[in-house]
Amino acid sequence: MGVLLLRWPPLILGVAAHLLLLDCAGSTSHSLRYFYTAVSEPGQGLPQFIVVGYVDDQQIDQYDSDTKEDLPRVPWMRKAEKEDPQYWHEQTQILQGTELAFRVNLQTLQNRYNQSGGIHTLQWMYGCELRSDGHKGGYDQYSYDGRDFIAFDKETLTWTAAQTEAEVSKRKWDADMAFKQGKKHYLEEICIEWLRRYLDYGKETLQRTEAPMVKVTRKADYDGLETLVCQVHGFYPKEIDANWVKDGKVWQEGTLRGLVAPNSDGTYYLLLSVQIDPEERERFRCRVEHDSLEKPLDVAWEKEPVNLGLIVGAILGVMAAILLVSGIIFFIIRRKQSEKSAYKAASTSDQGSNSSASVSYKPSV
Repeated sequence: MGVLLLRWPPLILGVAAHLLLLDCAGSTSHSLRYFYTAVSEPGQGLPQFIVVGYVDDQQIDQYDSDTKEDLPRVPWMRKAEKEDPQYWHEQTQILQGTELAFRVNLQTLQNRYNQSGGIHTLQWMYGCELRSDGHKGGYDQYSYDGRDFIAFDKETLTWTAAQTEAEVSKRKWDADMAFKQGKKHYLEEICIEWLRRYLDYGKETLQRTEAPMVKVTRKADYDGLETLVCQVHGFYPKEIDANWVKDGKVWQEGTLRGLVAPNSDGTYYLLLSVQIDPEERERFRCRVEHDSLEKPLDVAWEKEPVNLGLIVGAILGVMAAILLVSGIIFFIIRRKQSEKSAYKAASTSDQGSNSSASVSYKPSV
């Protein structure tokens, strides 16, 4: 199976596979990722070929077989064309070529798997990561019909076939040393260089820090135990260390940890819980470490303070409501008594009349 060789700059994109729900801990990292997908037959709302790029959790651009054009997806990516007026035009040309190559490769794989019809997909994702401690990571891999197909190991300069049908591609690509060295150079140098450039373009968003807000709540369990829940929210970037500690030491027994998930405002949240004996409640703390914090934050459960002002206000409100209702009832009673007295007086003055209408209506003669 053939493959399109990358050329600099590397804006070759693939299908948007969102990698936000990752359990993030340790040093801050930034990533540049590209995903693309080709389908043998167009589906409802899905182009036959689509490519997207991400810096961290921000989609930076998109190309698809419907628009035939690579377009920015965040305002700060417009800075690329200020440095190079031909930037988007060049990326569009590259991706138009990529689309043609993918169609050929997809047909090749259908023949290799002896498939004569149906909907089939070929996907490629690759990218690089740069951590604050200087560590660099990179990956390059393919899948076919949703299953791993072949992946590149940049440390050993070898391809790993995940299926028997991928052995043909492995032998072909392993024999091309220049191709493998180019892959390694791209992942370790070119990709990192562009990641740094994009981070500078979007530094107001991508390199900001927002401190987490932390609150511990509790709920009683049926077996006499209770669960403490640590709510960590509103932080950025997403890398965070959060643990339960007992007497100052990390505690794992009876703990549950959720995934770091995005908020609608671009920040993140995390929930973690621990089941404890209520008598040991004071020994537990939720410890949070984040780039926005100068030192770790230890938060314990605190009983909600009694708001005397709110209580007094509520009592006065209830008393006012009682007085209002009492006044309305008194008014209604007095009104009915007055109407009854007036009716009796009218009946006495008009004795002998069988109709109340005859009392009020006196036609002229």
